[in-house]
Amino acid sequence: MKLTIVSNYINHHQIPMSNELYRKLGAAFAFIQTSPMEEDRVKMGWGEEVRSIPYLKLYYEEPEACAARILDSDVVVFGGVEDERYIKPRLNAGKIVIRASERLYREGQWKSISPRGRKKKYEDHTQYADAPVYLLCHGAYVASDFELVHAYPDKKYVWGYFPELHTYELNHLFFRKQHFDPDGKPEIRILWAGRFLKLKHPEYAVRAAKYLAQQGVSFHLDMVGGGALEEELKKQAADAHLEHHITFHGFQPPQNVRRFMEEANIFLFTSNYLEGWGAVLNEAMNSACAVVAGSGIGAVPFLVRHGQNGLVYRTGHFREFREQVRMLCQDGALQKTLGANAYETIVSTWNPKEAADRLYRFCEGLIAGSVLPEQEGPLSLAPLIAPRRGYKYTRTVKTDGR
Repeated sequence: MKLTIVSNYINHHQIPMSNELYRKLGAAFAFIQTSPMEEDRVKMGWGEEVRSIPYLKLYYEEPEACAARILDSDVVVFGGVEDERYIKPRLNAGKIVIRASERLYREGQWKSISPRGRKKKYEDHTQYADAPVYLLCHGAYVASDFELVHAYPDKKYVWGYFPELHTYELNHLFFRKQHFDPDGKPEIRILWAGRFLKLKHPEYAVRAAKYLAQQGVSFHLDMVGGGALEEELKKQAADAHLEHHITFHGFQPPQNVRRFMEEANIFLFTSNYLEGWGAVLNEAMNSACAVVAGSGIGAVPFLVRHGQNGLVYRTGHFREFREQVRMLCQDGALQKTLGANAYETIVSTWNPKEAADRLYRFCEGLIAGSVLPEQEGPLSLAPLIAPRRGYKYTRTVKTDGR
């Protein structure tokens, strides 16, 4: 089998699964990158490995060879590229294409009524309803978006991102999560990590810290990242006299972010519906953090079951968020239970090797003329979850996805 993934650029969230596919297929696997990586992501340490990857092909350096590879592969996974010219010849030839997509309507499904938008969606997606074209849903609300334009009927599958898997002896990991204040009293370590952008609502973490301090909770909040809101966040922290409770660490390379997670008791994931997936959630769960996450984040309904392997608040409801954080800070047993179950979710199902194995089986089935979806998790049939129903979904579906 000759398998090719085509995307705008490869990043450290995609490399682990791609490595697994390369181990299986060797030269029969390739990842074609269509664009150079954005400068701000390079600064975050995402671009260091790229040139040494043996299966990576750069379309902008070898356009003819890459175009030929896209056309003659048995299966092509295509996603993260707005320019349809890369994939159009293959679609026109009626060959197997697996599209990988985040949401169509992050800013609201009401946008689906636009006549101009409908025409574009028909050209790119809807017209292939009966063709061998399938959809991998990078987020829980993707299938619902595509359903609005009648695309990929019964051909939409659960998918996401699969960062590097770290395995731990959990007792040792939880020992590392024990922290004490300068007086030797137990202290909860809370982590927020990401770019300081409006859509990610880092101010929720600072506001929650202010509330925890008022409640007399012993804690320390690590803010890892940077961006447009950095100075405003530091001002908010200073105005609330939180200098001893919050440390701003700036941007850190991925391996350092993982170390912060390994030592954190609680991880706060506060983005809104504009967060298509959010691979930082996979990493925090892999690190056995007790996660508090917003329901609007694409990864949350796929990965988190409220009260079992994390806590989910309704996106935009700060009071519910801060109460969940306070409650977790005061319940060490719940922290460990949620963290251990989160770790198991990643180790058993949502990891690069499992994803590669499932994608390989799925592609073999497509080539043989039979679609073989998984029973749960990655490459199971995607549920149709409207954004307004994601909060409830995390409370009604079991951790095995049924």
